[in-house]
Order: sequence, then C-alpha cells, then structure tokens
Amino acid sequence: MGAVMAGARTRAQVVIVTNPRSGGGKTARHSLVRRAEDMGAQVWMTSAERDAASLARNAVEEGAQVLGVAGGDGTVSAVAAVAADEGRPLVVVPAGTRNHFARDLGLDLRDPGRALDALVDGEPAQVDLGVLGSRVFVNNVSFGMYADALLEPGYREDKPRAFATVAPDYLKGKQWVEARVDTPMGTVEFPQVVLVSNNPYHLATPRWLGRRFSLTTGELGAIVLKRPAQAPPDLLRHLHGELRQHKRGASLPDDGLVVWSAPGITLHGDVRHLDAGVDGEAVRLPLPVVCGIRPGALRVLLPKGRPRIPPEHSVRH
Repeated sequence: MGAVMAGARTRAQVVIVTNPRSGGGKTARHSLVRRAEDMGAQVWMTSAERDAASLARNAVEEGAQVLGVAGGDGTVSAVAAVAADEGRPLVVVPAGTRNHFARDLGLDLRDPGRALDALVDGEPAQVDLGVLGSRVFVNNVSFGMYADALLEPGYREDKPRAFATVAPDYLKGKQWVEARVDTPMGTVEFPQVVLVSNNPYHLATPRWLGRRFSLTTGELGAIVLKRPAQAPPDLLRHLHGELRQHKRGASLPDDGLVVWSAPGITLHGDVRHLDAGVDGEAVRLPLPVVCGIRPGALRVLLPKGRPRIPPEHSVRH
C-alpha cells in the first residue's frame, strides 16, 4: 500500500491505538488525538479494561485498513503483532519515553505528531520483528539486572532508584541469570546480563551507540555479560568502552563479554521461570526461552520528511 490519503477514506478505516500514560502523557502534550482526528483517523485509548492488542484486534474486526500506535515500545510491540498477523500497515507515533523502535525507523522524536504525516504521504517499508514464542518484540528482551529493576515498585517514576536497589548484588557477583546461553564462544552459565535485540545494536562509535542502522538484517543481536557488571545502568555505553579494540562476535580476553548476531538465541536452565523485560515490560517466562526473528514481517508507513538517523542508513523500501 502506498500513501494513505486521509480525505479519501472514512474514519473507521484508520485506527490509532494510544497509551495516554506513555511518556508522561505525551499524547496530550502534543495534541496527538486532535491532530490524528483532523487527518481522518480514529483514536482509541488503552485503559485497565482494554489493552493495546485487544483494541487493535477490534479495530481490524471493524474494518480498519491501517493501524497506528502512539506509545512506548511495549505498546508498539502489542499493536505491531496484530498488524503483522492481519497484514495491515502500521503507523508508529513516538509517544513513549525512549522510543527505541521509532528512533531506529528514523522518526522525529521531538515532534511525535510528524509521524502522522504518513497518513498522507506514507512510504511503505518492511521491517523485522523479534519473537519470543507467540510474543513479539520490537526492541529487546533483557535478563538479569535490567529485568529485575523493572519489577521494583515505582520503577517508571524513579528508574535510577530502581537500578540502585538491584545493582549491588550484581556488582558483587552475588546475583545472576539462572540460565545457560549457547554462544559462538561456547556455553555461558549463569551470566550477569543477557540482552537480545531485534536486529543488532551499533556499538562501535559513541555518537550512534545503541542505535540499529538496519531493521532488516533478519538476525537478532545478542550481548552476554559474564562477569559482574561494572557500570550499570548504562550497559551499552559500558560495552562501547569494552569493545573499541575488539571485533564483534568475539569474546574479550578475560571472556567477560560475548557479542554476536544470529537468527535464533535460546536460554536453558533448571528453574521453571525467568524474570525478563520485553520492550520495557516486566514478564515471567518459562524455560527454555527461545528468541527468534520474523524477517520483513511488519509493513510500516513512514513520513517522507523524517530525519533518518543516521542519514546514510534507512530501512528497506
């Protein structure tokens, strides 16, 4: 599908699901509901009774030909899963806190409403989706310190305090992930941190640290930290210092870190469940945990005037 001309379609044909709490209320601050409705879309808000996935499914049942989502990565992944399964294009509006997926699509994070221009002059593109069993993730799945911090009361209101609460035991090597991970450098038992991303993160240069230059490689990125972490909570910046003189896919001299990419990554263990963070949402997963990827599974509509960060890279059209 090419451009979605707002004037040529009825309100029911475009439904944007929004989480009004995401990003501390970005939907309201940026007048996203009014801007979307002015362009001919309906806006459906999540609530305690209606989650993003059920709203998206209901929208498709009621005839929506285009789905939109305004929120953080957790809300985006829920709607993206429905869009991919139902063959509907998705318009992503960066209305969360971090907006990793929207950022790596090249969208303007400073003005979320600019993403709505895709309803008028949208350029279609195909991107990959990470999968965790039947669950989709657009950014990453984390195990260890970061997943534990998500479980702390008041995490979203005070993230530094949450990390400060869980970090000491990891720093001292008294806490770890109760699992084994097969890596190119052999099996790692009881790592400190496991991070699996939908396409690999860039770690080579500080300016683009943690960005994904491509969402179409068909591979997951994996980072396993074996020894006690030294610089939480900014894992990627810490890894940049570790990796500057080492090639991707190789461990450090003391075998403290392994970074690689693969179409599938599995965590095994003797416990029944692992706590994890999936696109910033705390979940409990049964073992084994099998992460995979669906190449080109999601069709997105992108505004022509987006920043494209960095400009020399983009998603596949």
